[in-house]
Parts: sequence; structure tokens; C-alpha cells
Amino acid sequence: MNNFRNLLINRRSIRKFKNELLSPEETQTILEAALLSPTSKNKRSWTFIAVEDKEMLAKLSKCKEHGASFLADAALAVVVLGNPLESDVWIEDASIAAINMQLQAEELGIGSCWIQVRERMFSEMMLSTQYISELLNVPIPLETLCIIAFGKKENERTPNDVENLCWEKVHIGGYSCCTQTDDNVAEQ
Repeated sequence: MNNFRNLLINRRSIRKFKNELLSPEETQTILEAALLSPTSKNKRSWTFIAVEDKEMLAKLSKCKEHGASFLADAALAVVVLGNPLESDVWIEDASIAAINMQLQAEELGIGSCWIQVRERMFSEMMLSTQYISELLNVPIPLETLCIIAFGKKENERTPNDVENLCWEKVHIGGYSCCTQTDDNVAEQ
């Protein structure tokens, strides 16, 4: 990628990966992107667990009923944790770190996909966060926000369509309840 806009246009969630490992340098660069992310009051309330072991990736892929099975085929998973005792905005801090890793991966030509874990269920009686904590020996008070799956892309996806952005979601100077169409503007 030669500029940030192209990076944003081309970054898409990738759920199908080649059976190919990431290089140690690629993994390090992705993790550096997380560690370079800003945090509220510079608290660095996040923690990361990098997983490359195929058996553990398969176990992590079962962390919730739907939406995580592709993790078994990833080359790398980064479990993104936060400490609510260190910061009341640990979710925001961890989210910024997660997207930084995804943008860095895209710049390297590596696919990624966010797997939501917080507020999801492993089973009827167990939260996904509890399952992951037991599996990876995560100490209290750390909480899992998400897992980011990384791997070499099996296929490229169509870039985002800049021509069809949801500009109706943008309000200038305050929230306006009614969206003006070109016809409404012409009548005024």
C-alpha cells in the first residue's frame, strides 16, 4: 500500500487462509502495531496473547457457537485482553490496538478478521471469555475483548466501494433527523 486511504479501501475481513505460516518478522510487526497503539492516559490497559500452535487455534475456534470456526485455519491468532481495573476505557483501548494490528496486517498483504468474544457465549452456561481464560490461563482481572485471526489470504476480496459510502450517517454541526435529498434542497 502506498497510502492510508488505499489501505482503508482494500482492507476487508478475510476468513479463508492459505496453509502458510507468517514469518517471525511479520508476526513481530503486527504485534508492534498493537503495542504502538494509543491508550487513555497512557495506561496501556491491554495485553495480548499470540497463538500459532495449530491445536490451540483449533480449540480457540470453538470459543463461540458461530463466527469463529475459520480461526482453526489461521496462521496466527492474537487474543486481545484488557484490564478494567487499570482503565475504565479498556474496551476502547483494546479496540484501537486490534484495528491497528488489522491495518498493519493489510499493509503487509496479510488477511485478518475480528472475532467478537466479549458478551458472547461458549455454551448455554459459559461465556466465551471464561472458556478462553481457562484455555489460556488468563488471570483475573483481565478480560477478553476479541481474537484477531491472521493468515495469508486464500483469495483477494473486492475493495470497499467508495462510491457507495453511507454519507447519510454523517451529520454536520449536530444531528439532523431528516436527510435532505437533492429534490428537497431544490424545493427550498
